[in-house]
Amino acid sequence: MHITSSSAMGTPAAPTVFDRLGVSAVINASGIYTDLGGSRLSPSIWADLTQLNEYFVRIPDLLDKTGSSIAGLLGVQAARITPGASAAIALAVGACMTGDSGPRWEQLPNTVGLKNEVVMAHNLLNSYKYAVCVRSPGARIVAAGDAGGTNEDQLRASINERTAAVFIPAHLEGHLNTLDLADTTEIAHASGIPVIVDAAYMNFPPDIMRSYTRAGADLVCFSAKYYAGPNAGGFVAGRSDLIRSVAGLDFTRFESGRYRSFGRPFKMGRYEIAATWLALEAWFATDHDARLQGYHDLAVQLQRSIGTLPGISSQLLCFTLDEHLEPAPVNCVALSFAYEAPIKASNLATTLSAGSPAIEAVVLDGKLLLVTELLEPKDLALIATRVRTAAAVDTLEGNS
Repeated sequence: MHITSSSAMGTPAAPTVFDRLGVSAVINASGIYTDLGGSRLSPSIWADLTQLNEYFVRIPDLLDKTGSSIAGLLGVQAARITPGASAAIALAVGACMTGDSGPRWEQLPNTVGLKNEVVMAHNLLNSYKYAVCVRSPGARIVAAGDAGGTNEDQLRASINERTAAVFIPAHLEGHLNTLDLADTTEIAHASGIPVIVDAAYMNFPPDIMRSYTRAGADLVCFSAKYYAGPNAGGFVAGRSDLIRSVAGLDFTRFESGRYRSFGRPFKMGRYEIAATWLALEAWFATDHDARLQGYHDLAVQLQRSIGTLPGISSQLLCFTLDEHLEPAPVNCVALSFAYEAPIKASNLATTLSAGSPAIEAVVLDGKLLLVTELLEPKDLALIATRVRTAAAVDTLEGNS
C-alpha cells in the first residue's frame, strides 16, 4: 500500500517522498520517540515556518530573542535554544567547565587546566543512558555515594577543586535512596558549584518546567519534541552568566567570530529555532484537559474498532514517557495475550511493522501497546483492520 493521493480526474497520483526514497511511511502508535521523528508540528506552526522560508535572519539575533522569550515564559534569567536536550546537556556541562573564556571554548574536549568533574549519584548512573552527553565535552563523571544510595555527607565528599557541576536527571530525582534537588543544590551551592538538571520530557503540567530553577537548579535542559516541537529542538534555561557561556560555546559566529568553539557541530536552522520557541508558547496556552481527552477518545474508538479477538483482551491505560503503564490518563490500548493465544505481542508488532504503511507499536511486559498520542482519527480503521487480520491469520495457521 502506497501513501499516495488520488486526483479528481482519476490520473495516477504523484509519488510521495517516501515512494521516491523507497522507505515505508509509518503510522506512529508508539508515541514520542526520536527514531520515529519525534512529534508532529501543529498546522499553525507549519504555516509560520512556511512564512519564515521567504526570508533570512541573523541566527545570533534569532537565538537571542527566542531565548529572551523562553526565559520570560519560564521565569528564569536567560535561555538558549539548542538542537535537542542532549546538545543542551553537552553545552551546559561545557559552560560550567569553561565559564566566559573564548580560549577555553576552543579547548574542549581537552580539559587540561579546567574543572572537569561532574558529580552524579552513584545509584543513578546505571539507570541513566544519557551520561554520554555529560561526558561529550570532555567531562569526567564522579559517582557520589555507593550501591546503598547517596547521602549529604557522601555528596559533599565528592565535591572538590576539580568539580565543575553536579548533575541530576529530573525523572530520577530522589530515586534509589538519593538526594532530592533542593538538598543537592544547597550542598553544591555552599561550595560554589552549579547544578545542572536534565528535564528533557518533564513538561506537564507546564508549570513543572519552572519548578527546577525555583528549587535552585542553575541550568535546566529540555527537549522540544515532548511539547509538540521539532525533533531536533530543545533549550537550556537558567543563570544568565552560564547561558552566556552556552552562547559562546554554540555554533554561531564560528566562521565570522574570534573563537572556534566546541559547539560548532550543534548547528540549527531558522526553522528549528523558530519552531522550538513557537511550540513552547503554544504548550503554555494549550487546553491540556482537552488534549488528554482527545487521546482518551481515540483509544476508546480504537478499542471498539479492534473488537473481540481469540485469546486477546484489551485495556485502556496510560503509557508514560518513562515507559511504564499507569491507569490514567488514558492514551493507549493495551492488548494482553492469553497463554494459549495463537499470536503474541512480539509477533503482532513485527507483522504490523512489516506492512505498508508500517505501524509501529510498543511491546512491554508481554503486552502490545497502541499509543494514541500521535494518531489521527483516519489511522484507527487501518490499525484495527491490520490487528484483526494478523490475529486471524495466526489463528488459521495455528489450526491448520
